[in-house]
Amino acid sequence: MAGVLVVLAILFASCSGADIQEGTETLPREQEAALITDTISTLISDSGITRYRIEAPHWLVYDRTEPPYQEFPDGIYMEQFDQELAVKAQLKADYAHYDETAQVWTLRGNVHALNRKGEQFDSPEMKWNQKTKRVFSDTTIHITREKSIITGVGFDSNEEMTQYTILNPTGVFPIDEE
Repeated sequence: MAGVLVVLAILFASCSGADIQEGTETLPREQEAALITDTISTLISDSGITRYRIEAPHWLVYDRTEPPYQEFPDGIYMEQFDQELAVKAQLKADYAHYDETAQVWTLRGNVHALNRKGEQFDSPEMKWNQKTKRVFSDTTIHITREKSIITGVGFDSNEEMTQYTILNPTGVFPIDEE
C-alpha cells in the first residue's frame, strides 16, 4: 500500500500546472457552449399535454453566438405523440443543429423519419423550418410506402410529412391492371 502511495505522489509531483495548461486554449465566452449535457431524455409538453420525447447522447447550447444555436453532435432521436400518447411520428439523425433565430433544424447523417401514415423517409440531410412549417432537402430522398418506394433528389413537405413533393423522382410504382 505504501508503494502505491509513493507512486501516486511521484505522478502528482511530476505534473506541474504548466504541463496541464499546455496545449489548451481558452475560447472567448461567446464561442463556448453555455450548456453541455450528456445522455438526455426529456419530454416536452404544450398546454399540459406531452407532445415530444427527445433523446440524445450530447446536447450543446451556444446562447451567445450570433445566431444562437443548439447542437446535438452525436445524434438525436425524437418522437411526437398524439393526444392519447401514441407515437404518431419519429425522427432520427446522426447530427442535429437548431438555429434559434431562424427556427430551423438541420439534420444530417442517416436521417430517418416515420410519419403517421407509416411512410419511412430516408435522406443524408433534411431541414425543418418551424416558422414556415416545412420540411425539405436538396439531397437524395427514399420514401418507403406500403406498396412502393419513391426515390428522388430533393423534396418539400408539410411538417407532418403527409403532403410532399419529390423533385426529380424515380421509383417503382405498382400498376393496378383494372
